Amino acid sequence: MGKSTIIDEAIESIFKFDENAAIEIAKKGLNEGLDPIELLTEGFSVGIRKVGDLFGRGQVFLPELMLSAEVMKKVTELCDEAVRTKGSESRKKGLMIMATVEGDVHDIGKGIVISLIKTQGIEVIDLGRDVPVSKIIEKALSYKADLIGTSALLTTTLMEQKKLEDELKKHNVRERFKTLVGGAPATQRWADRIGADAFGEDAADAVKKALELLKLE
Repeated sequence: MGKSTIIDEAIESIFKFDENAAIEIAKKGLNEGLDPIELLTEGFSVGIRKVGDLFGRGQVFLPELMLSAEVMKKVTELCDEAVRTKGSESRKKGLMIMATVEGDVHDIGKGIVISLIKTQGIEVIDLGRDVPVSKIIEKALSYKADLIGTSALLTTTLMEQKKLEDELKKHNVRERFKTLVGGAPATQRWADRIGADAFGEDAADAVKKALELLKLE
């Protein structure tokens, strides 16, 4: 089976939420010597971004997006393992810290964003939900992160994103990181107001902005 056929089938398997087909295609591609990063970025991730675009236009619904993200997670694990076995450095395109801010326990949207961003070869450290600003900064420094992403799903917790910007400046480490904000009440205007580097309107847009911030697109 040729490379182009495998890539096309990889895209289709994600688009159809077909976990068995996706895993079979991933194994087939790896067995035939395809680069795991290429298989992800040109194949599976194209499929998940198409689903994300359709979700943004209201043509695909949240359960379908979650199914696609779950399939994506499985094939990403396979390709990650292949990268580690191969000793390839091609996956190391940047490191991102991701957290739902303190006072907020919503996790679904963040999980989808993380799954999508990982498909682009970016390492993501998920700090979970209800995470204090102090911990976000501590982990960003200890991991030497390139990008900090925060999600706030409640208007009452939105101010935590501003607090992060303020604390980074207060500790003179703001210039070390790019920051990406998201969540239902967040907007581009909000990102501009607090001094964040970017706003992700939805999962697909968050991936696009992360790539732009890391100068990968």
